Amino acid sequence: MKTLVLFVLLMNIKCNDTTTVYVCASRNAIRYHYKSTCRGLRNCSYRIVKITLKQATKQGKTLCGWEK
Repeated sequence: MKTLVLFVLLMNIKCNDTTTVYVCASRNAIRYHYKSTCRGLRNCSYRIVKITLKQATKQGKTLCGWEK
């Protein structure tokens, strides 16, 4: 039981609202990425910017399919 509780707590650390994510600054970009080197960012012809996970979800962005 202790192991399960610890696992759940550790999983929540990655999903913290202050987690830094990367997004393409294009108006049409709809995904966020945990890694700046994610292959989903390769097609970004604009700047790649760091924002918080909370900001990304507030903008309606969802997690990149390559990082699921």
